[in-house]
Amino acid sequence: MRTTLTIDAEILAEFKHRAAETHRTLSGLIEEALREHVARARDTQETRPLTFPIVGGQGLAPGVDLTSASGLAPYLYGVPDELGSAP
Repeated sequence: MRTTLTIDAEILAEFKHRAAETHRTLSGLIEEALREHVARARDTQETRPLTFPIVGGQGLAPGVDLTSASGLAPYLYGVPDELGSAP
């Protein structure tokens, strides 16, 4: 698609220089830069921090060990622990 843009002279000179160095067209180089910009913006939107609701409580249940995935299984999945009991 053909369009008209107003581009700062210094930026345009830099892009022309890079296009000549890499044996690419100016249009191709600018299109690539625009695609990278759009992709970066999309990635930023997809990785925004999540906000988790805070609910009341008294902290961890007795015996919960946050450093052990197998120790959390009974609380997360209702799977009996090594002793055969689920919380």
